[in-house]
Amino acid sequence: MRYRLEEIADVIMGQSPKSEYYNTEKKGLPFLQGNRTFGFKYPTFDTYTTVAPKIARAGDVIMSVRAPVGALNITPVNVCLGRGVCSLRMKNGNQSFLFYLMKYYVPYLLKKESGTVFGSVNRDDINRLEVNIPEDVEEQKKISRYLEMIDDKIELNTAINNNLEQQVSIFYQSWFEDYKRVDNIFPEGWKYEELSSIAYITSGKRPPVKSEICNQETPFAIVGAASVMGFTSEANHTDKILVIGRVGTHGVIQRFNTPCWASDNTLVITSPYYEFTNQILNRIDYLSMNRGSTQPLITQGDMKKIVVLVPDKETLTKFEEFASSLMAKWEANNIENVKLTLLRDTLLPKLISGELDISNTKI
Repeated sequence: MRYRLEEIADVIMGQSPKSEYYNTEKKGLPFLQGNRTFGFKYPTFDTYTTVAPKIARAGDVIMSVRAPVGALNITPVNVCLGRGVCSLRMKNGNQSFLFYLMKYYVPYLLKKESGTVFGSVNRDDINRLEVNIPEDVEEQKKISRYLEMIDDKIELNTAINNNLEQQVSIFYQSWFEDYKRVDNIFPEGWKYEELSSIAYITSGKRPPVKSEICNQETPFAIVGAASVMGFTSEANHTDKILVIGRVGTHGVIQRFNTPCWASDNTLVITSPYYEFTNQILNRIDYLSMNRGSTQPLITQGDMKKIVVLVPDKETLTKFEEFASSLMAKWEANNIENVKLTLLRDTLLPKLISGELDISNTKI
């Protein structure tokens, strides 16, 4: 059945309180100004306000209404809505279904009839959005539960991976940062060297073609400074690499062990001591290395000259073996998450549109 969104959901647009009411001491309500603290499905909070002109209730869907428009989360608690977000509340109470419904229809919300993309959306834009939904509320719940099962597994894998990363980081810290030197002397074989002594650093390149879609013609991810930014027809790296931003965003370390194309916005790092190098990259002060005036820039030469403490080969090998055993599970979980995300994104339009009928399926 086709409806305008205002017929099935209530929309509350945000209104920011004066900054004098903000605090970080958790006084009042959590405050969401935009999507900065959005998570996979639920936001985190670092700002609070003692005055809240517009409030979303726990369970409401929160959507960013200013660039980037269309990011979606569900708030687990009552929150104050800033002007960069709105809340959506399904009139029949099926918030989980509304969350996935909006995931499907956000692209339609963002486009004008001419096909151009908005930098913001207002209440009328949202209310007038036309959506198709199953009449049966139980069918709506089945659709949301089906998709939730996939997202729950993705979240579990992500939580496990975060724990694995923390274990490796703590192990690195205890071995190479918190140890006590005897008479201010390093263990035998330990010395300060340039990063280039243990890692090979190169710049990425502009891809031959770029597509928003991963298919047979463009199967390889284009790696940008902070994330995958599209897909292309070739891979310029087939080995296991670490990628950081060269231009634009700095400080995001990306891991790839499948063929991909590292773009010209990146620096690519390979090393026989992959996990050790990864820990070093996560501890660099990239802000202090910035050479760009209008746009952040880090050079290949500066990265190579970073001085790091390198232990003896036996110690380095032991760390690499231990860290690699933990991160092998990280890699497996990450691959599974990619497959689960593809499955969810394939099923979502089919379930919402009714192309795939699960009304008689037990979940």
